[in-house]
Amino acid sequence: MEELTAKEEEVMQILWDLNKALVRDIMSELPNSKQPYTTVASIVRILEKKGYVSHKPYGKTHEYYPLVSKAEYRRRKFKGLLTQYFDNSIESVVSFLAKEEKLSPKEFEELTKMIAEESENEKKDDDK
Repeated sequence: MEELTAKEEEVMQILWDLNKALVRDIMSELPNSKQPYTTVASIVRILEKKGYVSHKPYGKTHEYYPLVSKAEYRRRKFKGLLTQYFDNSIESVVSFLAKEEKLSPKEFEELTKMIAEESENEKKDDDK
């Protein structure tokens, strides 16, 4: 699936929040609401061509809705970041978070707990 531009991601965030929307609904949620209707409509049509959005027609008006969930997009986006910037190394990601984002001891403990729980879930799945 094609990458999204910053403007396309901004519109997708709104569609994920609203679940379905007309172009004017999207415009009312944009932080810079001075964008012309035609610009926002063009972005939505591009998202449709890229396979992220579809629509339901109501006469000349279209109601748009996401085809790709926010969780799926996040998963794809993270995999790209992991590959491009962290050499597919989760350890590098955790190290980055610990150093650059200053993980607190509590956050680090919670992360460790999540990893242990996921490891246990994988073992249970393998035993089945």
